[in-house]
Amino acid sequence: MNGMDDKPWFRPKVLGYGAGLPICWQGWATVAGFIGATLLGAQLAITYLTGDLRHIALIAAVAVPLAVVLSIVRKKTEGGWHWRDGSHL
Repeated sequence: MNGMDDKPWFRPKVLGYGAGLPICWQGWATVAGFIGATLLGAQLAITYLTGDLRHIALIAAVAVPLAVVLSIVRKKTEGGWHWRDGSHL
């Protein structure tokens, strides 16, 4: 791994658990890719499927990109994900 791979893409939340806003273009590209993949999957499901299959596909259109983006964001958040109660402020 080179130094570029180690650079965080997201800031940690100040309070609570998880990531905050992106801090570089790769983070913003990740967010844009998630939104695009979710919208595209939902549009394809709505356009080409009917009935129960449409509902299952809509759930998958959100769940799959969400699982991918959460794993990326967790890996690329500065300091990792853990509970922050404000004591570090």
